[in-house]
Amino acid sequence: MNSPSSPSVRRGTHSHSDVCIVGNGAIAKTTALGFAQAGLSVTLLCPPTAVLAPVAPKASAAPSWDVRVYALNHGARDLLSSLKVWGALDAARVAPVEAMLVNGDGPGAGGLAFDAYGARVGALAWIVEDSNLGQALDAALKFAHNVTLVHGRAIGLEVGADAASVRLDGGDTLGAALVVGADGAQSWVRSQCDIGLDYRSYGQRGVVANFACEKPHQGAAHQWFSGAEGIVALLPLPGRRVSLVWSAPDALADMLRAESAGQLAKRLAAFCAEALGQLTPLEPELVRDFPLALMRPHAMIAPRVALVGDAAHVVHPMSGHGMNLGFADVAQLIASVAAREPQRGIGDARVLERYARARKEDVLLMQFATDSLARLFDADIEPLRVARNFGLNLLDKLPGLKRRLISRALGKQG
Repeated sequence: MNSPSSPSVRRGTHSHSDVCIVGNGAIAKTTALGFAQAGLSVTLLCPPTAVLAPVAPKASAAPSWDVRVYALNHGARDLLSSLKVWGALDAARVAPVEAMLVNGDGPGAGGLAFDAYGARVGALAWIVEDSNLGQALDAALKFAHNVTLVHGRAIGLEVGADAASVRLDGGDTLGAALVVGADGAQSWVRSQCDIGLDYRSYGQRGVVANFACEKPHQGAAHQWFSGAEGIVALLPLPGRRVSLVWSAPDALADMLRAESAGQLAKRLAAFCAEALGQLTPLEPELVRDFPLALMRPHAMIAPRVALVGDAAHVVHPMSGHGMNLGFADVAQLIASVAAREPQRGIGDARVLERYARARKEDVLLMQFATDSLARLFDADIEPLRVARNFGLNLLDKLPGLKRRLISRALGKQG
């Protein structure tokens, strides 16, 4: 990012809005809707090939199940509900999580159970497909008249005393009081701000696929810490269906990706046969994977810039809370801007500092918790395995601590 100076128009057209958001995923679109509904003008800069999904009538035959799903907590649902997005989801494809069962590894494995009844809520979380969420957000954006969609590739970011500007490869310039980087783990916005980054690969990949299960899952999410084989999670989908997220060591992930979905189902029987019975791959048989890493940017803000979502932090997916952290970022950024004093602008440094400070504890706690658990359960040493199982059993018998864990997982800070 260039040193502060007045933004200049290189060539082409120059447009200005209150907020310019760079990104095309659910976090970027939610940020755009949130600021728009707060009465601000918004520019949403998407990649050249990105288009909003058409709002089409529902087909008689249900589409295939998306292998990319999110476990959205109460905080995420509250934000999406306030933006009139939650009610636009296809409810028939949303599965409430009524219980979570965590299992240790090996003989005498420990266990830990959470349930919605004990937490005094209707559900611990909701499993939502990426495509379902994306379509609802796209439909909402079509009715957001103060959101301008721009398709192009950003090549320069400049910051001045009163505004920032994003320069596109076609020569156009997008001016804004605040630029939001919602462009993922490899954030272009973050790179333009010279924000340092701590990166560590877990030597694992997340292998995802969907299956039908022989026995009803009863709304329970299952997770197995299996030592050398990584972490296996089966999340409930509507009906007798489950979604797999297997955090597998790279060598094992290569083997899983080389096999058919049917062979993968047979491997899973060692974990879930008793609870779910036989698994059958859903058609079409899709198995995907993605690398797992811990990413800690040194800051969530820069002059007239705020980072949200994976641009601001990437954690291990074992808790399913990466997306929830992003939605909490969005809610806090919008709240910080809305609560600013009359004399402060949208991109005022004090306003952004309040946002970063408000998010610091939640982000650090989630990074510490997921990283510590990933390290703890990655070690395949017998004494440590025994200690892990003992710890799970002990925690299951401490209702006060369990309530605090559940409260944070729900997206509440009590």
